Amino acid sequence: MNEEHTDVTNGCSKVRTGTQNEAALLALMEKTGYNMVQENGQRKFGGPPPGWEGPPPPRGCEVFVGKIPRDMYEDELVPVFERAGKIYEFRLMMEFSGENRGYAFVMYTTKEEAQLAIRILNNYEIRPGKFIGVCVSLDNCRLFIGAIPKEKKKEEILDEMKKVTEGVVDVIVYPSATDKTKNRGFAFVEYESHRAAAMARRKLIPGTFQLWGHTIQVDWADPEKEVDEETMQRVKVLYVRNLMISTTEETIKAEFNKFKPGAVERVKKLRDYAFVHFFNRDDAVAAMSVMNGKCIDGASIEVTLAKPVNKESTWRQHLNGQISPSSENLLVFANKEDGHQKSLPKPASLPIRLNGQHSPSPPEIERCTYPFFPGTKLTPISMYSLKSSHFSSAAMQLDYYCNKNNWAPPEYYLYSTTSQDGKVLLVYKIVIPTVANGSQSYFMPDKLCTTVEDAKELAAQFALLHLERVHNLPSLDLCRKIWRK
Repeated sequence: MNEEHTDVTNGCSKVRTGTQNEAALLALMEKTGYNMVQENGQRKFGGPPPGWEGPPPPRGCEVFVGKIPRDMYEDELVPVFERAGKIYEFRLMMEFSGENRGYAFVMYTTKEEAQLAIRILNNYEIRPGKFIGVCVSLDNCRLFIGAIPKEKKKEEILDEMKKVTEGVVDVIVYPSATDKTKNRGFAFVEYESHRAAAMARRKLIPGTFQLWGHTIQVDWADPEKEVDEETMQRVKVLYVRNLMISTTEETIKAEFNKFKPGAVERVKKLRDYAFVHFFNRDDAVAAMSVMNGKCIDGASIEVTLAKPVNKESTWRQHLNGQISPSSENLLVFANKEDGHQKSLPKPASLPIRLNGQHSPSPPEIERCTYPFFPGTKLTPISMYSLKSSHFSSAAMQLDYYCNKNNWAPPEYYLYSTTSQDGKVLLVYKIVIPTVANGSQSYFMPDKLCTTVEDAKELAAQFALLHLERVHNLPSLDLCRKIWRK
């Protein structure tokens, strides 16, 4: 323990010695009956708690806590998080100096308690002027494997991955959008545990590992977002995957209307997937069971309920450092072509918030056009007179905030490199002279893109990440479309 730490009682600072620190922790252990042990850079409180019988709580019961003051410890933190429910385990990440590392993991005994903790403690003022971030923490058990020969079938990939790594449970492979007899050049490998996935990644990550004579790409797959049951019960939109590119929206609507004429409100098709909007949820659920696995234009389709996701919340978790540090891809962009998509297809996510507030009936935010009738009165305006919600581009959003804060416009500098397979990869460096200082003179993401547009968006989002955190910008209320690598 450090010899001195700062404690806060009733809003007043005072110095707390290492001996007092230890006394406070011993008092907490005596009061609660929980054990505490420090190992591998973290201090575990509980896990299991006194009298616990049976297996640990299921997946989804743990939350990640960020922005913890470095001199705050379990004797202050545990009582705060006990407000949401019974704590199974509290893991505080520690430095060798004795200070904490600014984040922790809290596992509750039920998912409901974890969700309550997020609702009541996210952005909670833990000390005067100090606000913590709380979000769900999920152990990632899935790896992305890229540069796979496109002629390989699921069974071949599964067998090969079982040969070279341990703990493989399943392999997820998607057919090519243009040739359904081939895969897309990548797969997702599901492991029995996060540890098994981590060990497999460690073995495969050096970049020299080959499958079928090909050097493969390996990284963590982006974890799927969990949606609460109450929200899913309101969904009346189906996500349809594995369509032929040539299949039209009219054909899809006609096929889904066959089981009940007039049930489909509209269809939005994008490349080889589509959203089918129903007037009634019951019809959507019935159509899902009827249409899943059916053939449309020769392609066997997959049909699921579209998962609403709060894009603003997800984005702000990235910005505020509320994603678990074990999730190594805080900002992940993607090429839209086959073979480089690092997350499970995301089109099944629909936004369910406007301006950060839940809507009783989740609105669907999408770009659209309206008829421009002759004689319509037009008024000249400046883009800077609009609200931030009018911008769907991170680059435009960055320009908007620079103007609002009387900063110089962002300057973009383009750089390139070449990948192992000969592709030109791009990245932008952004300089905002007005806000440049010794600690942050420019903004450059750690991911490369294959198109100029994606590289610019990625750099702008990365700059916004740091500017909001450092300069306390207002909430970034834009339609954030995050490409996947």
